[in-house]
Amino acid sequence: MGKSRLTLKYGDRKTAVTVNERNLIQVIQPNEIEAGDEEGEVIRAMQHPIETPMLHEIVSTHKASKKDLTAVIIVSDVTRPTPTKKMLPHVLGDLHKGGIPEDSVTILFALGIHRPLAEREMRTLVGDDVFDDYHCLNHDANKCAFVGTTSRGTRVRVNTVALDADVRICLGAVELHYFAGYSGGYKSLLPGICARETIEANHKLMLQPNAAAGRLDSPVRKDLEEAGRLIGCDFLVNVVLNSKKQIVKAVAGDPIAAHREGVKVVDSMYIIPITELADVVLVSAGGTPKDINLFQAQKALDNAKYAMKEDGAIVLAAECPEGLGEKVFERWINEAHNKQELIDRLDYAFEIGGHKAGILAKLTQKADVYLVSELQEEIVERAFLLCARNLDDALRATARKYGPNARITVMPFGALTLPRLQ
Repeated sequence: MGKSRLTLKYGDRKTAVTVNERNLIQVIQPNEIEAGDEEGEVIRAMQHPIETPMLHEIVSTHKASKKDLTAVIIVSDVTRPTPTKKMLPHVLGDLHKGGIPEDSVTILFALGIHRPLAEREMRTLVGDDVFDDYHCLNHDANKCAFVGTTSRGTRVRVNTVALDADVRICLGAVELHYFAGYSGGYKSLLPGICARETIEANHKLMLQPNAAAGRLDSPVRKDLEEAGRLIGCDFLVNVVLNSKKQIVKAVAGDPIAAHREGVKVVDSMYIIPITELADVVLVSAGGTPKDINLFQAQKALDNAKYAMKEDGAIVLAAECPEGLGEKVFERWINEAHNKQELIDRLDYAFEIGGHKAGILAKLTQKADVYLVSELQEEIVERAFLLCARNLDDALRATARKYGPNARITVMPFGALTLPRLQ
């Protein structure tokens, strides 16, 4: 048998690796759906909303009781692939059709605990015309108000700009999520526009059973949906993307019912059956924005572990141009003397951001994790990862441990695809 040269996404570029075909088990690819008229699909969904009236009809109903309405549209930040620019004009059009003028609409970027966006990033996400004509605002986790407590004890404090608006619309993308089950839906509200302590209380539920990718019964999702109902969302527009970041399905309407229709499509595309676990899993986060930093790229590792044998190895290709990517994540890593400290800290001092350092440490106790990135070797090793200059070097290192017959699985879209052993 010969050799295969495999190409993986790496930031805005690509990187390649050679794998002996006799070692190769499987290349885990999405069940790709080709995109048609992307914006036409958004329009179709908005004209046929699930379990709600159309958005302009909702606005008209509100106007019957209040003349000067305000609206807030909650949109994703740069760490998400949501094609906001393709969705936003149709939402704005419906708001205006219902009678809300431009100066009464705010576009709020759902940062959660991520860094604020620069003006150029906002312009890229929404388009110059929209940025110039509408009030665009970064979520400020320090400007939140209390709305109630969930049954799991999460005190919900939410952005006051969103809370004060008469109409709230959430835009996003439905994908697999490593502890909330799926992204999208009410996740635009929590963690998107909540206070840090609210996000922390919700995310701590990730330590409970069922908090895993592809599970709607994740306690994290159940809690954030309860919080979402406390906050309130009048209309949801979510999309499902293929690996080219093209819209293949749009859903609109009720934040739960519409989201669940999106989940069905995600499952059909991205939960991939496998018949054998690998000694080595070679994974790419999927390029920008999935590998913008290690904090984001970690999600690909969480999916890759489901394709790996016990005591196996994972090789991650993730450019990480913004470094580790989150202050608390970085602090936890810098303060730890060993892996066990990070793992123990999850239980006695859970802190949002630091949680990913603990998860990473747990994985490195079970597997050798090699990182091919632009990060300095010292930073990689401080995170208890093994540094490799390129993918070929990393595979040679794994061959020394697992031998010439090591079984290898490749995941070109690690942040998207979830292997499921049959």
